[in-house]
Amino acid sequence: MSFASLPFIAFVACTLLLFNIMPARVRWLVLLLASYLFYASFKVPYLLLSLVAVTAISYASGLLVHRTPEPNARLLWMWAGVLGNLSLLFWLKYLPFAAGNANVALEALSLQFRFPALQVLMALGVSYYVFQAISYIIDIYLEVIEPERHPGYFSLSLGFFPKLLQGPIERSGNLLPQLRELSRTSASSLRSGVNLFLWGVFKKVVIADRLATIVDPVYGNVHDYQGLSLVVATYLFALQLYFDFSGYTDMALGIGRLFNIRLTPNFNAPYLATSTADFWRRWHISFSSWILDYIFKPLQFSLRDWPRWGVPAALMVTFLVSGIWHGASWCFVAWGGFHGFYLAAGVLFKKSRVKLCKRLGIEKSAVLRQWQKFVTFHLVCFSWIFFRAASIDDAIYVATSSLLDLPASLTLLAGEGAFLEHLTLGKPAAELLFALALAAAAAMLGHLDLQSKQKDPGLEDLAFLHKLPFWGSAIAYGTIFYLITICGLSAKGFLYQQF
Repeated sequence: MSFASLPFIAFVACTLLLFNIMPARVRWLVLLLASYLFYASFKVPYLLLSLVAVTAISYASGLLVHRTPEPNARLLWMWAGVLGNLSLLFWLKYLPFAAGNANVALEALSLQFRFPALQVLMALGVSYYVFQAISYIIDIYLEVIEPERHPGYFSLSLGFFPKLLQGPIERSGNLLPQLRELSRTSASSLRSGVNLFLWGVFKKVVIADRLATIVDPVYGNVHDYQGLSLVVATYLFALQLYFDFSGYTDMALGIGRLFNIRLTPNFNAPYLATSTADFWRRWHISFSSWILDYIFKPLQFSLRDWPRWGVPAALMVTFLVSGIWHGASWCFVAWGGFHGFYLAAGVLFKKSRVKLCKRLGIEKSAVLRQWQKFVTFHLVCFSWIFFRAASIDDAIYVATSSLLDLPASLTLLAGEGAFLEHLTLGKPAAELLFALALAAAAAMLGHLDLQSKQKDPGLEDLAFLHKLPFWGSAIAYGTIFYLITICGLSAKGFLYQQF
């Protein structure tokens, strides 16, 4: 079931009704059964089995780590739980990729042995709850949290259906206490949850899916395009990905709010970042904080004897792992490598950059800040080429043609008088302008909402929707409903579900 579909909305409504009429002691059971039913709706039995396996491994490992006094034995149980979860993730996501690349290497070495061809398995949501399970086990080992002894609460913490498919990657220390105190839905929770869910649907079906109709044909056959067309498609993909992923997150947060559960916000105006490091503090926040705590910091500590190169090396390894986590493809490895390189270069040249800015007298200049935003956005967009392309060859073609063929294509198009047609990638100009105008309006309203909550953390999400006078609220909700209606609820999957 897609979040942005009528069957899913009906499913949430029925779950919410049961949640509120059942006694407090069994509300967790309502949510757990709903979560497992939701996962089973994809009709892939091994996915449900993988969730049960990760839950059992992590629950047992957490208790064993906590109950074992001897340090080496505690470490052993911790690694048993972590490796048990990783092995399941590897089997579902990476084994066919690893076998295929091993066969290429064996062929290059003129060896006769070959691994059998393996079917690529669906791993919908697996990496998200595996990462949450790993953080749970490690946090118990580090004595950050106590293990959850109630198997029902623990199962729900991993499988809670709004976050199951693509996060946020919750920390058990944040989620488990909320699951122990489930209460009936309040009026403010209902209003906030519905607002967030509607806003997420708007982002997904009105903006992201409209942009997808323009981007997908280009990236589906990149060699039919060059120069300007590839540049435009890449910028539009950057917008599509943001509105698709942040739309899902808003829907997930909104559903959680209906059950009085506050999931972790995942975005904070990422395309306004002033550096790549700042971008990762704003983009997929639950994931970036996870890799910071559980990959980068341990690596940084182990490389502390490398005074100049320790941090850059740790960043490179961390983001290569990040790329691999996103999928079994060399494109994702390259994408992670670019971000690791950006961050490592930022660390290596930070002092030189600061000195230069002070010498020029621009270290606090508004112009410098806007320039940093411009450069960061374009570095991120360049890396998105490798994130979106179907293969390394396609990505290299897009990157080289975007850079080398752009001047020639601009000159040619201006001479032919077909500039607008190529700028809109063969689509009607009104269709592209409509999508871009809505994207700009949604981004502006979202940014204003973030600024309002930073000034007053007590404000509800999207408070501007219900702080308007009656006529203003009627126009706002009417416009949102109208646009969603004409665009149509979608069964189309979200981009980040594949990870």
